Amino acid sequence: MPVRYIDAITARYTKLGYDPYRWVYAKEPPAFTPLAKPLSETRIGVLTTSGAYALGQTAFHYKDDTSVRAIPKTTPKQAIRFSHITENYLEDPRRDSECVLPLTALSRLEGEGVVGEVADEALSCMGGIYSQRRVREELIPDLAARFEAQSVGAVFLIPM
Repeated sequence: MPVRYIDAITARYTKLGYDPYRWVYAKEPPAFTPLAKPLSETRIGVLTTSGAYALGQTAFHYKDDTSVRAIPKTTPKQAIRFSHITENYLEDPRRDSECVLPLTALSRLEGEGVVGEVADEALSCMGGIYSQRRVREELIPDLAARFEAQSVGAVFLIPM
């Protein structure tokens, strides 16, 4: 059965007392940036918007949480937890975190030489942030700085 995602998000935000959600419409398409090196020589960053965090880290809260969790790539999947505004979409990730944070598969690609290396820490945020301004001014600069600190050449984005 298909999920009516936009309807579900709209209902969820209304239930939480927010004004109707304003979907972002880009004024122009994002710039395409080719890889500086072949993928097999590129350090890959990982970003999931699923609200994943590792056991022992603080869970995300629901109201415009622009914080980021750094999850070591060696974290066992049994130690991955989730906290997200769209709780109803977490059933599958809670059964198998690899569907939104595929650390095992990425490690295998690293071992096979498909990617040069996976950055030491995967990054996670809660993708259901109501404030577009806070995403632009807080979340994106934080993510960019963290990826730069890990010297990544490309980022694998896993939206939820």
